Amino acid sequence: MDVGVVVNMSGDAARQNDDAAAPSFDRMFALVESDLGRVNQHILDQMQSPVALIPQLAGHLIAAGGKRIRPMLTLAAAKLCNYTGSRHIGLAASVEFIHTATLLHDDVVDESALRRGQDSANALWGNQASVLVGDFLFSRAFQLMVADGSLPVLKILSDASAVIAEGEVLQLTTANEPQTSEEDYLQVIKSKTATLFAAASRVGAAVAERPSAEDAALDSYGMNLGIAFQLIDDVLDYSAKQAELGKAIGDDFREGKVTLPMILAWRRGGDEERAFWRRTVARLEQEDGDLQRAIEIMQSRDALADSVDRARHYGAVARDALGIFPQSEIKDAMLELIDFCITRAH
Repeated sequence: MDVGVVVNMSGDAARQNDDAAAPSFDRMFALVESDLGRVNQHILDQMQSPVALIPQLAGHLIAAGGKRIRPMLTLAAAKLCNYTGSRHIGLAASVEFIHTATLLHDDVVDESALRRGQDSANALWGNQASVLVGDFLFSRAFQLMVADGSLPVLKILSDASAVIAEGEVLQLTTANEPQTSEEDYLQVIKSKTATLFAAASRVGAAVAERPSAEDAALDSYGMNLGIAFQLIDDVLDYSAKQAELGKAIGDDFREGKVTLPMILAWRRGGDEERAFWRRTVARLEQEDGDLQRAIEIMQSRDALADSVDRARHYGAVARDALGIFPQSEIKDAMLELIDFCITRAH
């Protein structure tokens, strides 16, 4: 049976001394917990429908958990910008609906049987229901944006939705292509993942009507945090720690999904290794032991460690982006979130 290996992904901040506390999600959660409770209630209210399958299927995915990082970014950014109203609640719910809709569609495209360690919606109810309920959630997200009444906010989130869809299509063109360029891969993860992180963060500045410099700073923070987050996700797919995060080891490999560790291994490998990638990824002719062999190649070519280093780079850019904001508890929590996202395999 194929098994993964645990990859050391501790950042410099986490290595300062053995007694230093590991970066945690707890501070961010504590600071926005009250607002997040309101967001969760809003989500439950807004996913109701007289068509019983809609709340049943959507509720299955939403109840499966997840840290709600994207709506929390909206809540945190609003707090960072000293917003005191309530518009951020509905918009954070809209962000989560966009994210949930993309998960439903992703699982259909990827033919995934599991989501966060549980049966995926498409495995339980079929592809047709999953796609259509995903469409419902996208529509509900836009209803919430319209209800907010702000054209700038509507533009931020609608533009993000369009880019996410483009990223989904772009990823189809890189599937089963181990010679994919790093630039094309980065465009996929910027579109599919980081764009929504950036939009969720920008909405916080938009509701507070902050100056353009703060909007740009939160856009940069969210975009670079999202890239770092996805890079680590892609490394985790080849780590034994992945099982603890609710996803089977090697899903990307089995599906022929090309991510940065594979791209680096291909680029640095010889003819024999490239023949292996052509067989297992391009033609999906996989045998017992191939996943372990893939991990061994990635390790020998420093592809996993260097992918983590790339994540640290984008994390540093996200950190710098918040430099224009004054010191505060919420800023500290947003900075710690960067380290948490990079070191979360431990």
